[in-house]
Amino acid sequence: MNKKTFKKTTLILILLLFKVSISAQNNLDKGQAQINAGLGFSNWGVPVFIGADWGVDDDFTFGAEFSYRNFNQRFNKIQYRHSISGALINGNYHFNNLLDLPDELDLYAGLNIGFYSWRYDSNYIGQRNNGFGWGGQVGGRYFLSEKIGINLEFGGGVALSGGKLGLTFKL
Repeated sequence: MNKKTFKKTTLILILLLFKVSISAQNNLDKGQAQINAGLGFSNWGVPVFIGADWGVDDDFTFGAEFSYRNFNQRFNKIQYRHSISGALINGNYHFNNLLDLPDELDLYAGLNIGFYSWRYDSNYIGQRNNGFGWGGQVGGRYFLSEKIGINLEFGGGVALSGGKLGLTFKL
């Protein structure tokens, strides 16, 4: 699937989420937590991620996330193995109250900062770095029940650039 087709498909799925109505709760109350897990998409392998969000108030959450991926790269007829690990913290503003969204929908945007570690074969001649990074994200969740939702997020920074698709479990 090319990028244009992927973007169109993603937009259609998001629009469909607006139309479907299932009784659930979207707000993460102050002190409540949720776990997020899934797969990412990027130019460097398929990241696996797990994270948690905590409700700070009705419209704001604070979170932490860990990700890992590995992939192979062919360069000058030699195969090299890479792995990238990342840890970040994020803050998100949730537009549910502002936009008077349906209970099953949660739209948010925010910023993140974190550290990534890029490991590769010792004989690799390319440039790869470890370090800090920051970025932004925009995403949404559609809750299938009061405790389980589907999460789609675009943006990045740190080690999970591109986006991610996964599940959310309210605790």
